[in-house]
Amino acid sequence: MTDEKIYRISFYNQGDIYELHAHEIHQGNMYAFLEIEGIIFGERSAIVVDPAEEKLKSEFEGVTRTYIPLQAVIRIDEVEREGSNKIIAADAHNGKVMSFPSPQPYNRHQSD
Repeated sequence: MTDEKIYRISFYNQGDIYELHAHEIHQGNMYAFLEIEGIIFGERSAIVVDPAEEKLKSEFEGVTRTYIPLQAVIRIDEVEREGSNKIIAADAHNGKVMSFPSPQPYNRHQSD
């Protein structure tokens, strides 16, 4: 057994919820972004092909590091073993998942 950690990261992307597994996550040098490295994809099987995982695999092909806005992150779990990466339609949660609120811009000309 290796001591390498595996993380499951869920985040919003273009109206869907992406769930990825990766070896490393950091608060990167870019302010307000989560840095994800070492995205893990399962082995391809000739019998069973998951179209969502294949879409993610092609989308992140050649990507060594990706940056996700902190307000898009839903959850991060450290897990014992990798699972399948997936794309879930956000409306499948019936509005039960909300993004982290972002600060409202300050309007100094607003009357009290």
